[in-house]
Amino acid sequence: MTATLATAPAVRIAGSAPQFGVRSFERVRRLIHEIAGISLSDGKRTMVQNRLTKRLRATGHDGFDAYLDLVEAPDAAERVHFANALTTNLTSFFREAHHFPILVEHLRGRTAHAKSIVWSAACSTGEEPYSIAISIVEALGEQARDVRIIASDLDTEALETARAGIYPIDRAAALGEERLRRFFLRGDGARTGWVKVRPEIARMVEFRHINLFDASWPIEPSLAAIFCRNAMIYFAKPTQLAILERFAPLLAGGGLLFAGHSENFHYLAGKLLRSCGRTVYRPL
Repeated sequence: MTATLATAPAVRIAGSAPQFGVRSFERVRRLIHEIAGISLSDGKRTMVQNRLTKRLRATGHDGFDAYLDLVEAPDAAERVHFANALTTNLTSFFREAHHFPILVEHLRGRTAHAKSIVWSAACSTGEEPYSIAISIVEALGEQARDVRIIASDLDTEALETARAGIYPIDRAAALGEERLRRFFLRGDGARTGWVKVRPEIARMVEFRHINLFDASWPIEPSLAAIFCRNAMIYFAKPTQLAILERFAPLLAGGGLLFAGHSENFHYLAGKLLRSCGRTVYRPL
């Protein structure tokens, strides 16, 4: 008979790994929801144990209870590492490519009148904002200088990778040889097999550490677009709604919201957003 979550024994990793019982898992679920609004399903228990065991070793703790006490302490610096460990960073250059032509057409008319700001609100390791920058340069030429890109993420380690703009060449190979020559520098010597985003592209992107679950965001209003793709799937619907209600005023004046392929906000049709393309929305 399959054990339920309430009766399942503590999970063990091979070897002498510390016990990770139901109570510890429930405590983790509560903490990550309080910190970042992330809702962990029952099936994430082994994944959580595997990831947090590394933090136990890094902080010198023998058990999960003592480690979680550290996370719960007031002003605990470990909260950042805890959140990093439980954040999933899955991205690629020009992922969900149908969005980028829509963005540049949207920007053509706006940049003729004023500067535009695009916010990549869950930028992970940076491939999304750099893809936005490349699209804008290719499509708008000189007008590209009138577009700013703000890129943010909860995961501080992912942001470090994004700021560096250095990737294994196989991560960028799908861009094609022409784009690689135009927008990247190839490494040599110890950096053979790596590419770096050219400075003129990197300068278009400003990286910020932003938790979407925070009470306030350092983001200017009147955005031309928000990319928040494949991040909402980690939130329960009430959290999704709360975030979308805060996105909408930032897009006042005709801005667009780009969502991920696995996200559907049609339940808000007629209330907050209206669909204007495949996983593209505009505030009412």
